[in-house]
Amino acid sequence: MENNFFGEETAIILGLGELRVGKCPMGTIGLGSCIALILHDQRRSLAGLAHIMLPESRGVTDRPGKFADTAMCALLEEMVELGSTKSSITAIVVGGASMFEFSANSLNIGERNAAVVKELLQEQGIRIEHEETGGKIGRSVYYWPEGKGRLIIKRADGTCIAL
Repeated sequence: MENNFFGEETAIILGLGELRVGKCPMGTIGLGSCIALILHDQRRSLAGLAHIMLPESRGVTDRPGKFADTAMCALLEEMVELGSTKSSITAIVVGGASMFEFSANSLNIGERNAAVVKELLQEQGIRIEHEETGGKIGRSVYYWPEGKGRLIIKRADGTCIAL
């Protein structure tokens, strides 16, 4: 879905389970238990963003951006095709909130999403440059890949941070 945020005519806003690689500004809104995974190659001013909904695909391949394991592979593959090397890629991980009360026997999807994404990044040898996960507040993310990259996280409580 294309959208115009912060006066950026070329910005792309991703929906649930979508992913994108490119040099244009990109973002995703309404992260609750979902994770925004941003992979960034400063050398190329190239980034990949996935709006991850669940930790494991369990063989489902029709929407790779929906699951942590398939999203990671798809983003890396596309970035390498565009000239990135794993050693030049860093990550930003945002989201994974606990939006509802859980009993001791319940599965906290937000917590599981964040844990799996961080584990996959470690397995790939990709350093996490910034992380804002957990809590009970939803977030939206806007990212500009140019140069070192620029990130804005808008929290559902009205606070906003810019990096």
